[in-house]
This record gives sequence, C-alpha cells and structure tokens, in this order.
Amino acid sequence: MTDLAELLQAADRIVAFTGAGISTESGIPDFRSPGGVWTRYDPREFTFDRYVESADVRRKSWAMREELFAHRPAPNAAHRALARLEEAGRLSAVVTQNIDGLHQDAGSRTVIEIHGTMREVECIGLRPAYGTPDGCGFRQGTEWVFARLAAGEDDPRCPECGGIIKSATISFGQMMPAQAMDDAVQQAQDADLLLTIGSSLQVYPAADIPLIAKDAGARLAIVNREPTPLDGFADVVVHGSAGEILGAAVVS
Repeated sequence: MTDLAELLQAADRIVAFTGAGISTESGIPDFRSPGGVWTRYDPREFTFDRYVESADVRRKSWAMREELFAHRPAPNAAHRALARLEEAGRLSAVVTQNIDGLHQDAGSRTVIEIHGTMREVECIGLRPAYGTPDGCGFRQGTEWVFARLAAGEDDPRCPECGGIIKSATISFGQMMPAQAMDDAVQQAQDADLLLTIGSSLQVYPAADIPLIAKDAGARLAIVNREPTPLDGFADVVVHGSAGEILGAAVVS
C-alpha cells in the first residue's frame, strides 16, 4: 500500500486502465464470476453476426440490458478516487473496458470507453457485415429502446432508416472502435504511471495497453483481487478491494 501511494504521489501523468473488478463493489457482477451475466445468458448467442441475423437474439439482448439497468448502481470509492486524481490535475485519462458509465458519474471527465457504453444505442444499418456497424448515425440514450419495448415493440428499428438498433457496446466478433483504441494507446505512451485496476488483463487487444505504457517508460501498478498475467511486469502489485486500496492510497 505504501509503495502504491508513493508511486501515485510521484507521478504527474497518471493513466488509469480499469476493468470489471472496479465496478463489482458498486453491485455490478463481472461477466465471468459466479452469478455473473454469462451464468444466465449464453455468450455464444451474443456475437455481432448472430445479433444481425436473429430477431430472437436481439430480444434476448434487450432483456439482458433491462436486467443490467434495473440495478441502478452508483460509483464506489475507487471511481471517486480516480475522479479526485483528475481534479487535482495528476490523472490524464481513464481508459476503461467497462460499459457502465460509473467513471463519468463519479466526476471523471476524460474517459475512453474502448468497449463502448451501455447507456446509448445506435443504428448499425440493415445488413452490417464483417463485425462493422454501417448505420445512418442515429444514436439515443438506451431509455429510448426501453420505451419502445414497453410500448409493445419487440425489435425496435431505427426511425430514420429502418436499420437494426444495437447497444453502443462492443460485442463478440465486433471490430474494436479505432478512434478509442488510438486515443488509449496515445494516453498510455504519454503516461508516467499506468494504474491498472480490476482487470484480469486477459482480454486482448485491451490488455496490451499496460505493456505499451511500460515499453514507453511508464511505471506500472496493478490493483486486482486476483493475480494477473502481467504481475511480473509491474512495479507494484496490490491484491484486494479496489475501493479500499485506492481510497487509502490516493492523496489528491
């Protein structure tokens, strides 16, 4: 803990890289843990191509989204600690694998969502191929879909072009957002400390980001409940609750 606090206090350009583990303390189960989303839904059904091909898959996807939204989670101490670091001018950005928007709710302003956001939906076109959305640009808050589902529509379509509506998240088999990934890599290369929180560091290409920072000369700190494949590359590794650890280590 002392080593982590010292690293944070010595750094001027901190970039946080966050995964599902930072949000479990807000009551959001991660996708792979017992009780997580994939214990009740089959991930093989939710590929981009199957979503495009099957209205039944789209209906199940909206049911899953409604279940996730019903929890109405709030930011926890870890989210708030990162917002304090940014407010103090020492954290440049949060690069997150999460889709829940809790960093923004905590007050973080520069948030790069490399897996998209569950808080918005978008038109992906009539027959998008190769894992690439090809919509007309229509985009709304997710409540727009929920209102149409409540009105009796079971497969809401784009009101502007009739295209398929999808959560603005990155599905299995979908291309990663190029601009977000480019921004994340640039932030990692400019950092003097890459702080990884709550990520298993097993999902690529996202898990390359800490190593990109390390190769560019940054220090690397990892906060996670379980060991990760990159622990051996880190300057500091702390296992435990992200909220407790960051709440104690962050001095803005």
